[in-house]
Amino acid sequence: MDYRRLIPNLCTSMNLVFGMFSLFATHQGELVWGSVFIFLALVADGMDGRIARFFGVSSEMGKEMDSLCDLVSFGVAPAFLSWVFALHAYHNLGIAIAVFFGVCAMWRLARFNVNADVVHGYFMGLAAPAAGNVIAMTTLFFVLTGFNPLDYDYAYAAAVIVDGWLMTSHVHYPNFKGDGAERVFLPTKLFSLILFAVILYVGREAILPALGVAVFVTYAILGILNSCFRSFAKAG
Repeated sequence: MDYRRLIPNLCTSMNLVFGMFSLFATHQGELVWGSVFIFLALVADGMDGRIARFFGVSSEMGKEMDSLCDLVSFGVAPAFLSWVFALHAYHNLGIAIAVFFGVCAMWRLARFNVNADVVHGYFMGLAAPAAGNVIAMTTLFFVLTGFNPLDYDYAYAAAVIVDGWLMTSHVHYPNFKGDGAERVFLPTKLFSLILFAVILYVGREAILPALGVAVFVTYAILGILNSCFRSFAKAG
């Protein structure tokens, strides 16, 4: 047995394991753990590729395993979490939105695999792990602080729809791998820094979950802003 291949494959498997743990916890009403397990799936997902490249054992099999695990951990699990947390209050509309999010994650992951040799230096659309953790971290923050998004009518439903749509969009997101293919404009950096600080300030009573919200929500909005500034730069 080649143990160099076993280690990254175990990390990939842990991605799926954490995703399933999230589903079990959410089903039992443990929304804090349902959220935390999605974040832990992100950690496992970030490790497997790096370990595979470190040992020089990257393979097509590993890539396919990664996508299948991602669909569960960052598509199905966050969709179910959002439904149990708040979307159920919208009845059939809530079910449709949760399903929409899961389908968007599937679409995003399939497109990523197809375009892997075409798109370089940026992510086309919000990456599924980031989109899933937008839901996970906001849920964690809302539960721990007692905030009820349903007090704001359809705002939560709209946010989940936008989060899902961003995965399938053509919005460019920096991959921060240092290849410089995607320029981040100065106004984008400044606005993102301000937004990050504001989220931390508002959520200072629950600083750790607020930090998670700040990271993923800021990143989601960064791509939209940067794409707008890039369009303006081209037009000018």
